[in-house]
Amino acid sequence: MSGSFELLRQYQKEAVHFLGQQNKAMILAPVGAGKTAITLTAMKQAIESKRVKRFLVVAPKRVAVDVWPTEISFWANSLSFSVAVGAPKQRLQALATDSDVLIINYENLQWLCEQDFEADGLVFDELTKMKNPSGKRFKALEKRLPSFGVRWGLTGSFTSNGLEDVFGQCKVIDAALLGRSKGAFLQQYFVLVNPDYGQWLPRPSSLQLVMERIKPATYLLEKGEYKDVVPPLNVVPLYGDMPMGDYKEMKNQMAIELEGQTVEAVNSAVVTSKLQQMTSGFIYASERIADPTSPGKFKFTKQGIWLHDSKFQMLDDTLEENQQANTIVVYNYQEELAELQRRYPQAVTFDAPEAIKRWNDGMIKILLLHPKSAGHGLNLQHGGHHIIFFSLPWSLELFEQTIGRLHRSGQKHAVWCYCLVMRKTIDENIIGALKNKKGISDIAIEALR
Repeated sequence: MSGSFELLRQYQKEAVHFLGQQNKAMILAPVGAGKTAITLTAMKQAIESKRVKRFLVVAPKRVAVDVWPTEISFWANSLSFSVAVGAPKQRLQALATDSDVLIINYENLQWLCEQDFEADGLVFDELTKMKNPSGKRFKALEKRLPSFGVRWGLTGSFTSNGLEDVFGQCKVIDAALLGRSKGAFLQQYFVLVNPDYGQWLPRPSSLQLVMERIKPATYLLEKGEYKDVVPPLNVVPLYGDMPMGDYKEMKNQMAIELEGQTVEAVNSAVVTSKLQQMTSGFIYASERIADPTSPGKFKFTKQGIWLHDSKFQMLDDTLEENQQANTIVVYNYQEELAELQRRYPQAVTFDAPEAIKRWNDGMIKILLLHPKSAGHGLNLQHGGHHIIFFSLPWSLELFEQTIGRLHRSGQKHAVWCYCLVMRKTIDENIIGALKNKKGISDIAIEALR
């Protein structure tokens, strides 16, 4: 059965109507609220009314390949589509079609702008990918923006990493919203606190002022408006203890002797990474070896040295307490992945053949996932409702998007998200940073009400 306007929920119908009235607009809605269904319905109406001849959809790669084709077949099966992902020959074949919808991933956007293609409607699935107006893909596309009379951007994490990110996202939709110059934007709404590093901080009330300015072009869906659609989300930090001797030495000295090797951190960024590794039970030691085939050059190897298994014991206990329910386990380092696979041979990695389908069919007990692989729009809500962050990402966007694979429309159970946190370590700093950035998002939503 194909989808239709009647199948949409009331808030989705309102969003479709909003897009129907706006040539340049943004949909700001929480993860899992059905932004793709909203947009496809509006795209179908725009093409049927001849408002748009052809849409270009730009999305993260996995979403471009796995999500949009599936969603089109349900919500807009009267529209033809082609996917310009893969080898250049495959991409050119997709461009050569007269499809209603051309889908491409962000990594190929620069290439696309060098080709001959026609489209007058543009959709950004995860608008935050265009937050950098100085980036190569942004500049490549900017030259062709005037040819897109309709431009829509979708995101669930508009200000997740700060107010400064808003400028590029607005500019690619409509430069009239916040102006064409980021410098002028910064001068108006920020204070330069560190000229040497170009560090700006928002002026008081800047967030509210910016959001008020873009409000006419923004459809905001608040979580409360669809709380009856998605079951509750429970985020639970689980605290544990670990041996602290080596950790304290690395923190204080930025170096440590282990197994006859000196592990050093050359700066504060490196030491924070090393400390997070140590909360997981290991630390990477790098070694420089002369390259025998290239005189004067060196090869660098990276070896994980294991220190304890405290966090793995926490993971064992958590899985057991949940009665071995189907669970996504999130990791950040390859050494963590290797140990997870050793301890849980039944676990399946996200890039395994048909992993998404097998998970949603309930055939996978433990799915191992890296936050950067948990692409925007991926549907994992049918296979389980438990997720454990073995180690946390620093990015609120990655954190929320990863949880959003389970906590989205179609999920039938309350979602339980557990964060494994070692006491008195950088784990507590990371979860605190995520909470602070969350506060920025909440303020933005308040301003858009």
